Amino acid sequence: MRSLFVCLFLLIAASSQAQQKYWVFLKDKTDTVFDPYSYFDRKAIDRRIRNNVSLYDLTDLPVSQIYIDKIKRIVDSTTAVTRWFNAVVVIADHEQIQAISNLEFVVKISEGGTLGKRISGADDDLSAKSVKLLDYQTRVLGREDLAVRSLNGKGVRIAVLDAGFSDADKNPAFDHLRSNNRILKTYDFIKRRDHVYDHADHGTMVLSCIGGIYKGKNVGLATEAEFLLARTEFNLREPFSEEEHWVEAAEWADKNGADIINSSLGYTTHRYFQSDLDGKTSIVSRAATMAARKGILVVNAAGNEGTEDWKKLGVPADADSILSVGGIDPYLGMHVDFSSYGPTADGRMKPNVCAPGIVMAAVGERIGRTEGTSFSSPLMAGFAACVLQLHPEWDCQTLLHSIERSGRLYPYYDYAHGYGVPRAGYFLNDSLPEKVTFSFELINGNINVMPDSLHMENDDSDLLYYHIREQSGAIRKYYVLQLTSSEPVRLDVSAYSKMIVAIHFKGFTTEILLP
Repeated sequence: MRSLFVCLFLLIAASSQAQQKYWVFLKDKTDTVFDPYSYFDRKAIDRRIRNNVSLYDLTDLPVSQIYIDKIKRIVDSTTAVTRWFNAVVVIADHEQIQAISNLEFVVKISEGGTLGKRISGADDDLSAKSVKLLDYQTRVLGREDLAVRSLNGKGVRIAVLDAGFSDADKNPAFDHLRSNNRILKTYDFIKRRDHVYDHADHGTMVLSCIGGIYKGKNVGLATEAEFLLARTEFNLREPFSEEEHWVEAAEWADKNGADIINSSLGYTTHRYFQSDLDGKTSIVSRAATMAARKGILVVNAAGNEGTEDWKKLGVPADADSILSVGGIDPYLGMHVDFSSYGPTADGRMKPNVCAPGIVMAAVGERIGRTEGTSFSSPLMAGFAACVLQLHPEWDCQTLLHSIERSGRLYPYYDYAHGYGVPRAGYFLNDSLPEKVTFSFELINGNINVMPDSLHMENDDSDLLYYHIREQSGAIRKYYVLQLTSSEPVRLDVSAYSKMIVAIHFKGFTTEILLP
């Protein structure tokens, strides 16, 4: 009997190991019927018109039910169906996938995978130090300037894709959202149900950094926005299936009228090579780009690999046409060490901008300190919602590029800060800082920088940024110097020639072509 049990166990184990996940891509959408006016939320239709996106785009048509039924007759189960990519995700063994590959309507099959990393958590409640941090995370993005114009994200719809929203239905940071019914829809793409208020509090923290209010203090900037909450991730780990859920949730957000998607996630080592960070290899990056083409501003965390071996951003932060957000240290005013670096594998600048990466956020039924670009991203999403409220006529890419140009460092950039922390004053034309000019001289391979006016303020205005880049635009080296006196600054560039040195200080950027 024991021997029979062992044999049976081994047979089950072997069968289980033979089962894998596959993406099955289909050649067309035969025999499908689509009415955009009954499928899309009215707000989604308005967004598409504003962005000049067709209401009858082929990618929005449903996947052929005939094809789905034929695939289901072969495999044990299907886990996702995506209109945008005309694909079905299946769990199948080798023989089953071989049978699927022989179907005349199947054009491509890709394997899935597993494994991931932990998500950070929060740690304490309000104290004098916490109040100061809470004030900083929205003040640095222009909370006071936005409040004068009553800019708080009203009328803007934001989809949050995350690991779960434990206690968001109880935390007082969301009383104003609940009482005004501004959490419009929720969906758990893992358990296939509407309830999302369990499993993880990461999404709760993220949501608070977009639109939370705690004890009368802003946690995020878009306190009057509308929200769609989607659970797409497993608690504390990120298996490959989460990319399926991300694609499904992005399509759901599109259908339900999202103007902005916040995605505080990223996939890196164990799943991709750095050469894959081209915005085209991963399905989730391609979906982020697709969402942008539908007129949705996708705001994505750059990642927390800055101190790890990987160091680079992950996917979908590598996607084209989306706003990837790095983190700054609120105590230093510059790149926080854990924030991931750009550029992408194909040389595009990432991150685009940055925001505080050490914050206060809602957790449980209170508020606590936490860190990660997971929170830089929602702070930026809230900022973007306020800008879109001010300019509801703007399309997605106008909004994105305007936020880039509002960066404190613009037109200077580097692969840690992007264009820096955006400024609300750029959009309001009433609180722009005065620019400080400086002179320089190039002598014997050194650039001597001499600010004409240097008022030491012991904050990020005392930071001097410079990079050395090829004429093609690729940065070779970049630095940030904390100035402590008004003495001239010497930059050693003797190892470089025919390259460009860009220097940024107090809102002013100059460039020097090296001989």
